[in-house]
Amino acid sequence: MTVNQTTWQVEPSFKYDVLCFLNSLTGDPFYLTYYRAEYEKFEPKLTPQARQALQSLKTKLKDEAKTIISAQLCLYFSAIEAETLDQLIAHTRDNSTLKENFSQTIYWDEQGWQEFASVQNELIEIFSFLKQIDFEGYWRQEILPGLNERIAALKGELGQFDVVSEVVKKLGADLSSHEITVYVLFYTKPHGIKITGTRFITAPDWGTNIVLRTAGHEMMHPPFNLANSPDLQQAIEGLKQDPFLTKVFREHDPSFGYNTLEGLIDEDCVQALDQLIAEEIGIAAEPRQRWKRSDEGLHVFAVCLYSILKEEGYGTTPPPQPFQAHLLDLLQTRLQPGQLKPLYDKFYVNYEV
Repeated sequence: MTVNQTTWQVEPSFKYDVLCFLNSLTGDPFYLTYYRAEYEKFEPKLTPQARQALQSLKTKLKDEAKTIISAQLCLYFSAIEAETLDQLIAHTRDNSTLKENFSQTIYWDEQGWQEFASVQNELIEIFSFLKQIDFEGYWRQEILPGLNERIAALKGELGQFDVVSEVVKKLGADLSSHEITVYVLFYTKPHGIKITGTRFITAPDWGTNIVLRTAGHEMMHPPFNLANSPDLQQAIEGLKQDPFLTKVFREHDPSFGYNTLEGLIDEDCVQALDQLIAEEIGIAAEPRQRWKRSDEGLHVFAVCLYSILKEEGYGTTPPPQPFQAHLLDLLQTRLQPGQLKPLYDKFYVNYEV
């Protein structure tokens, strides 16, 4: 009998929920699809200073840096222990500990840090406003009970599934920990978010199968390390010469994220691998339907990679080399510029929406 290698922790988090709330509090129409009632409840309370800070936050991070506000803030603040607005304010005002901790992670990037540091004053103003209106009290009284109800159910449902073993087989490398922490947040939609360590964020109204698929997905970010593979970096850069991929990338809605080619390829590699994992443990969505609907059809590289990996039987047993090395081989052979459109068309032959 195979031993389940996955230990599950399922928790709420005020810290991450308040960071995710900032998406909709900016008034961004993309997020009001999900949180209009919440926005309309708090928008009249905004002070002129908080309103200006929120607009500046959106301008700097989403409009100019092309990042997802919640994803970037949750990732960076996951490098420190903080669960109250006072602690968030303190760590934002003096970010030396946060910087030191975050610089030790695989996510460190000087440009990303500069983008984060550029909104220091805005975050202090916003956190101070939320403290002034006792947003934490509101969250604990109105939001937390519903989260705890879902968390109790999830704890009983996740334990039978061994996601870690499948992730290790697909990556060809071990994880830093076999304990997966799931933070269940009210304000995260539509994003599942990976933070430092083997931790990720999900929403309470997403089904257990979605949470499991997200777990398999998020544990594999990032699936490669370009810092130690200039050849892979060059091969991914070469994909800018593929007319099919670059057209889809150029025309996609930036609100979905994935606003660099490297970021999109990272995501699409993980999507191809997580589809294989979901199929292995019996929770998969239909792949052709999935990628037609997801992010308005953006993930064409995932389709092409998945079709090859599926054909190879990749990851059904531990691979002979890490995924990063296998990806480089494919980019130099079957996934070169000009080869993606035929692979994509073959995958969708005779498919009807």
